[in-house]
Amino acid sequence: MPPHPVPSRTIKVAPLKCEFCDITTENDFLRHHLATTQAQLRVTFLFCALFYLCFAVTDLIWVGYELKTCLLVGARIAVAATVLGCLQLVKRRPDAIPITRIAATIVEVAGAAGFLLIAALRPNEFSLHAISMSIVIIVIYIYIPNRLLYAVAIAAAATALFMLLAWRLGDVHGMQLGTMGALLTLCNVFCYVAARRYEILSREEYSAQMVLKNLSVRDPLTGCYNRRHLHEQLLETEISRAQRYKLSLTVIMSDLDHFKAVNDTYGHYGGDAVLQRFASLMQSMTRDSIDSVVRYGGEEFLLILPETDLAGGQLLAERLRQTLAATPVEHAGQQISVTASFGVASVDFAASTPDAHVNMIAAADDLLYAAKNSGRNRVCAQQLV
Repeated sequence: MPPHPVPSRTIKVAPLKCEFCDITTENDFLRHHLATTQAQLRVTFLFCALFYLCFAVTDLIWVGYELKTCLLVGARIAVAATVLGCLQLVKRRPDAIPITRIAATIVEVAGAAGFLLIAALRPNEFSLHAISMSIVIIVIYIYIPNRLLYAVAIAAAATALFMLLAWRLGDVHGMQLGTMGALLTLCNVFCYVAARRYEILSREEYSAQMVLKNLSVRDPLTGCYNRRHLHEQLLETEISRAQRYKLSLTVIMSDLDHFKAVNDTYGHYGGDAVLQRFASLMQSMTRDSIDSVVRYGGEEFLLILPETDLAGGQLLAERLRQTLAATPVEHAGQQISVTASFGVASVDFAASTPDAHVNMIAAADDLLYAAKNSGRNRVCAQQLV
């Protein structure tokens, strides 16, 4: 379970790659924007296909009806077919981030290669080709969402090959060749700066959204989920999943014993230290990304344990009870000894009645107070049927 707030190491962006340094955060970012990315790919792919096909008219105008014209039209059709094939690939795998990047890379390479072939077959027009080359560079950097490093490699290689073709095949020499190279280099640099700025800004925006989301669902003191998130999403989601797959679901209601006395003796900062220690203990002894720890009230915490039966929940509660009682909390040079009571309620959705889960939390709360009434520092458990 991630702590609160979001650690800065997970939202740091590498300055050159313009990606999150933490791979998990980067994957979450890509997944968050996947639908938008694919929508942008669809528009750009269709535009590229139409661009290559429609400009076949210029082949007829500049070359005429020759064998070379057939090669030019064939190259354009091949590029358009590749683009449309990648479009179908993305459509069939809408949830796959690697497929989206592969499709973007293939289209960038195919588009650049197709353009270079066309330029080589029409060598008398390199001054005009240079204008088209700048458009290709802009499309690669800005309009086809891909890793910035891939875009840089493809655009730089295409620019270098274009300049080589202009030198060897075109009637471009001396100052004109140098000017063309300088302008295309500037186009690459400006496009990189623009793409880099966009990538960084989009990740900064995502980071801000994640921090705000984290603040809205977590308790600021302990980093546990808050009660609002429990009732708005968490509990309903876990119950629905357990019902669908006929699994067990266990909840543990816990409460620190004599917590008012802790505040009275050690002050509210001492009480906060105890709450943080208890929350940290529960987070460390539960399964990351599976179990959930909720700060239910002042010193009350609720644990949601998917795919856990009553015995498993009771065992965890007993381990928590024993560990807390055996480990005093250090605060301001003092040792604060505390205990907690636990109520464990479990439902087996493969065998229980349809409404057995309705009062799970209330049942766990009743069991908690039964533990307190029987002497505190205890665990009471019940299977709900």
